[in-house]
Amino acid sequence: MRHSILVCLLALLYSQCTQEVIRCKIETTLGDIEVELYPEKAPTTVANFLNYTDAGLYTNSSFFRACTPANEADRAIQIEVIQGGNVPEEKEMEPIQIETTKQTGLLHQHGTLSMARDKPNSATCSFFICLGDQPSLDFGGARNPDGFGFAAFGRVTQGMEVVLEIQKQKEEGQYFIEPVPILRIVRINE
Repeated sequence: MRHSILVCLLALLYSQCTQEVIRCKIETTLGDIEVELYPEKAPTTVANFLNYTDAGLYTNSSFFRACTPANEADRAIQIEVIQGGNVPEEKEMEPIQIETTKQTGLLHQHGTLSMARDKPNSATCSFFICLGDQPSLDFGGARNPDGFGFAAFGRVTQGMEVVLEIQKQKEEGQYFIEPVPILRIVRINE
């Protein structure tokens, strides 16, 4: 019995270690942010992000918004994120189906990369990075009244100091007075 439990645990550990990860670099004027994406857990969301990346549509986009304790003070459910990836409206691709955190098991923790959206199944190009754990953005979380949360699909592996620097930019409301340019996003493991 112990042997079979050990074999099962080792198989589970091996499958988690061998899951495909795609690495990308977000190059900004304030420095680089490296991320890893989880296509086995969030295939639709990762494919969407890579479609924009591979087409070069994030080139010369920006980080344009931050939610901070100061500008979230009047909200009942406060979050801390930076948002970027704006592309010209005419170049936006079709919205994707939401892959909730309940489906993927990917939670909104410090450094999580997730898709911005309005209503469910409306995410296109815009994404955000969490600063600190943000459980209100998970499925069933209270930030979005529909309860679906947002589609987490990756995490920052290097460059959180750049994320923090972006968050500090001067803003009007939640929008940066001078957005932080994203020079480009590229794959770094292919």
